[in-house]
Formats: sequence, C-alpha cells, structure tokens
Amino acid sequence: MIADPDMAWPVWWPGCTYAKPLERSPQAGTSKDELLLATTANLKFKASLGYTLAVSHHPTHVENPREVIFDAGGDLAGEGRVVLTSIDNGHTRMDIEWRVRPTSRWINFLSPVAAPAFTYAHAAPMRRGESGLRDALARRNASKNQ
Repeated sequence: MIADPDMAWPVWWPGCTYAKPLERSPQAGTSKDELLLATTANLKFKASLGYTLAVSHHPTHVENPREVIFDAGGDLAGEGRVVLTSIDNGHTRMDIEWRVRPTSRWINFLSPVAAPAFTYAHAAPMRRGESGLRDALARRNASKNQ
C-alpha cells in the first residue's frame, strides 16, 4: 500500500487529499519495483492548521517489500525512507525517516515562532495516516482469510 505505483493513498489516508503519478518514464518495466522507480508522484496533504502541502516524490531505491528511499520536492525538499521490519506474531513495524526542509517562504518566515504549531500540524495527519493504514491492512488481511 505504501509502495503502490498507482498512489491510492487518499483511500486510506484521510490527510492525503491528492496522490497521482506525475510522470512515469517510458523505460518503465513491468514489475512493481520497476514501475515504482520510474514514477514521480505528486501528493497533497491538508494540514490541521488549514494549509495544504504539495510534495512530489521519486523513489531512488526499492528493496521490495522491505525498503523504499525517495527524493522529495515541492513544499518539502530532501529525502525520505520507509523501512518495514517483521516482528512478533506476523506483525510489521514501519519506520519512516524524513530529512526534508520547507521550501515555502511563508513557512520559513514563520518557523522561528510557529515551529510548535507546525510540529502539531504535521503530527496530526501522520497519526490519521497511521490509523488509516492499520485499518486498511486489517481489512485486507480479513478479506484474505475468508
């Protein structure tokens, strides 16, 4: 679901209002990993403070199903990494690293005084995304077991 080349994130992530492949290079292969590496996606996230962040990301490394590293652009520029690790009882731990900086002038201007508000505005949609992903995975697993 995280490494979905068709970017169906808004289905399970309430804060993600838009997710579409922005471009896919013509040399894309047919495997899921090849499609993912050939895709640059555009995402929009609605922050709890009312603003929207537009972020593009392009995977640079895929080790399916364990790790995806991607470059980020748009309102946040830098790099991200998602690592999945099997743990007890068939559960999976997901660690997300973001090494990004805001590119919007207004965010950079307000950051010295508004950093706590921006931290809150980031944490709330991330919690909703985690909850939505858990629910979507539980539904998928329940349908597989029927």
